[in-house]
Amino acid sequence: MAKKTAPKADTKELTIGPLTEDKAVAEGIRKADALRADGITKLSELRDEAYALKRNKEILEKTRIQLIEEDKRNIVQAQKVVRKNKRELKKVIKETSKLIGVKWAANWAKSKVVYKATVVSLKSSYEAKLEEIKRAHTQTIASLGAQPETPERKQAIKDEDFAYKSAKSDAGRVYSEGIQKAKDDHNDVYLDKYNALNGLRGNRNSLLESFEYKMREYLYKFNSAQFFMRNALYIVIILIYLFCIVYAPLNDFGNLFTSRNVLTILSQSSTRIFFALGVAGLILLAGTDLSIGRLAGMGMTLTAVILHGGDNVITFFGGAAWNFDSWNPIVRIAFALFLSIFFCTIFSLLAGFFTAKFKMHPFITTLATQLIVYGLMMYSTTGVNSGSLDSAIKSGVAGNWGDFSKLTLYAIIAIAIVWFIWNKTKFGKNMYAVGGNAEAASVSGISVFWVTIGVFILAGILYGIGAFLEATRIGLGSAQSGSGYELDAIAACVVGGISFSGGIGKIKGAVIGVIIFTGLTYCLSFIGFDTNVQFILKGTIIMTACALDSVKYLKKK
Repeated sequence: MAKKTAPKADTKELTIGPLTEDKAVAEGIRKADALRADGITKLSELRDEAYALKRNKEILEKTRIQLIEEDKRNIVQAQKVVRKNKRELKKVIKETSKLIGVKWAANWAKSKVVYKATVVSLKSSYEAKLEEIKRAHTQTIASLGAQPETPERKQAIKDEDFAYKSAKSDAGRVYSEGIQKAKDDHNDVYLDKYNALNGLRGNRNSLLESFEYKMREYLYKFNSAQFFMRNALYIVIILIYLFCIVYAPLNDFGNLFTSRNVLTILSQSSTRIFFALGVAGLILLAGTDLSIGRLAGMGMTLTAVILHGGDNVITFFGGAAWNFDSWNPIVRIAFALFLSIFFCTIFSLLAGFFTAKFKMHPFITTLATQLIVYGLMMYSTTGVNSGSLDSAIKSGVAGNWGDFSKLTLYAIIAIAIVWFIWNKTKFGKNMYAVGGNAEAASVSGISVFWVTIGVFILAGILYGIGAFLEATRIGLGSAQSGSGYELDAIAACVVGGISFSGGIGKIKGAVIGVIIFTGLTYCLSFIGFDTNVQFILKGTIIMTACALDSVKYLKKK
């Protein structure tokens, strides 16, 4: 039976030129430019000139004032022209926009025909080429098969197999490049409309057109394989959330999807965000931090001692019990926060110094500080629990405004500050440079030592604030508090796309990761899911996230 092939469209008569080459469209754009020349365009130029004159310190003050006054007079004149030409310009733009729409619709229809015909032609040529390559390969192998079995014959067969695979690969590359070119040409017809309208309106487009352009660009560049590789984990987690939301009311656990539950998840995420933001900087430098939990325990203990009501249960090195009830509440809060930040930063800086100075991996230095801090706190306090904090202070620091937790506000402020540091400061840019390639950063004049030290100091400050807030949230602290926090923080960063390969990641990734893990724990607990099974699920998510990150890294290499 003869093989059916798609009919080829005749594209010889389908000529598609740019819209700006159409006489009527070009004339409309020319008229609009002429109407703007002495009005809107001139007004913009004069305002820029006046602004530059005000900042120019190289000309005499008297001359500058004269020029500025002249610009002001010209601006008034240009504004008159704008008002005079406003109606005519609007009319020209409206008529030409309609014309561009009609002309473009015709061009787009032609382009679709050309694109489909080109794809059919390329596919047909590709299949014919594969048949030709296969036929030649079969003939060559058959001729070699008739020869005596010798080492030379075996090598010739291997060479032919390699040549066959290479020829198929080349044919596939040519086919892919041809399809991509056809796709580019088709997309250029759409861009022609956008650019024509942009030129007609003086480099301005409506919100709808800008949105349409962005959507078109996204769909044009969309790759399903890459999309699912980047977002597969998030899709699975969303499905788990949806399962919990549907499962809860059907099994008498109540409605999970309420504003109160959402705000509770955000509140529980708030303190963890500080730890994740701190370790995110270290992961950006291709490092990690195993000391977070013990630093958090130390900060929580110090906070609990200062903010405890009455005589403290915790004593240091067997000394007398402290009582801070006579202190002003604001002074007590400030002092507790200061101690938490100070000691967390000191020990984080210690790990940072050994990492930067002796090129030790943060895994080792933070493991060492973890053991030092834990041993010191357990020895000095014997691991005693602090007991409850002063209720008035606890409520004042970590209470709610209705259902909205104050902790969420602190977290938002911290996210904004750290985002600014990462994205808008020289230090933040240096972090990415050192994380991407420390040797190249050093050659370009960046101090890897001080960048590393700075990241550890920033992490220590964030850990200290997070520990202080966590103590006020749960209302107590001990040397054993914070156990496992480092794993949650690291996992949140990894799930949020901050790569262990270094130099890749964003603040929003760490925040999303924290919310994902906190929300997942809350939702599964809400429906009575076994805690031990939750650990299995978390471990699977972390392993999957790291595997996907490794795959992306290897593909880039």
